[in-house]
Amino acid sequence: MLRMLRFAGLALVLGHAPAHAFDTQATAAWVYDVTTHTVLMDKNASQPVPPASMSKLMTINMLFEALRDGRVQMDTTFGVSDKAVQMTKAGGSTMMLQHDDRPTVEELIHGMIINSGNDACVVVAEGLAGTEEAFSQQMTQRAQALGMTASTFANASGWPSPDHRMSMRDLGILAQRLIEEFPEYYPIFAETEYSYKGRSPDNRFNRNPLLKLGIGADGLKTGHTSEAGYGLVGSAKQGDRRVIFAITGLPSDSARAQEAERIVSWAFRQFAEKTVAKAGVRVAEAEVHMGEATTVGLVPAEDLRLLVPALVQDKVEAEVVYKGPLSAPIAAGSPVAELIVHVPDLPDHRVQLVAETDVGRAGFVRRLTTAAGFLWKTYVEGGAPAS
Repeated sequence: MLRMLRFAGLALVLGHAPAHAFDTQATAAWVYDVTTHTVLMDKNASQPVPPASMSKLMTINMLFEALRDGRVQMDTTFGVSDKAVQMTKAGGSTMMLQHDDRPTVEELIHGMIINSGNDACVVVAEGLAGTEEAFSQQMTQRAQALGMTASTFANASGWPSPDHRMSMRDLGILAQRLIEEFPEYYPIFAETEYSYKGRSPDNRFNRNPLLKLGIGADGLKTGHTSEAGYGLVGSAKQGDRRVIFAITGLPSDSARAQEAERIVSWAFRQFAEKTVAKAGVRVAEAEVHMGEATTVGLVPAEDLRLLVPALVQDKVEAEVVYKGPLSAPIAAGSPVAELIVHVPDLPDHRVQLVAETDVGRAGFVRRLTTAAGFLWKTYVEGGAPAS
């Protein structure tokens, strides 16, 4: 039988007014606290939309994977095709590559991240897969394997195409991957200036508006087309907490900058990280059937730290769920229940609870007494007809 023990919340009373959800101007947004694995905002976050240059993060990921696999080195050089040179004339952002250039992988990484070079993306695509079309298919397949199920790619640069789509959630997943899987390359995202051979001085600055604000921002990529509007995949780290976000659909460059800064401030100021349950500290008891003891303590196997809105009206609520009574014998540390914590304005948090101590199987006399008591409650107190 499913047993539920409800209780109010682990003594977390943090104010007198309810928390208010952030009302973003973005048409789609995803905000994620990496430290506590908490989604702080989901506004149309699973909807495939035009990602513009933010999809360059996938091209960058493919190149980082090639570096990790040893298929290329930082000093590997790639040729520059007619198609890549044409991208410098198409009106988008560019690294200003020319036919006789032989840029290194390191230079191309800087060109994609800082200059947002469409030409650099074509060079990388052709250098790794032969053609941009083949590379786009590989990007789509790799995205699906990484759990980015709303992503399809038609090119390497984010150039407008009806077949080129990503969701804000997918961009957030990709951002987290770049941060955690490639720490040796990730600092490049925080660099504010790069010029290949001194060319295109007006395009040498990183477009990320957060990098110079002193708020812990260290990445990742802006994007803009007339179809997509203005967007940003960003990340900031303050203390032990890191927040990742992806937004799109803003009406202007300045609106994007303001909204991104507001989101970072909200994510770090509106939520406090709290230990709501400590490893080994009993939070409840479960009934035990046919055991040496009639109950066993339930404890978390590890500390449970959660984000809690800085302003909440009521205590955080929690409930313990288990199928019981539990049958003896029970080994200490064995998973036997689940703690579900309800935090206002956030998804429920679930953590496994384990048995605090061993509970051996009862002796014959206790088992007989327990069985007799069960039969009495079932057939006499429960009103079953006598035979």
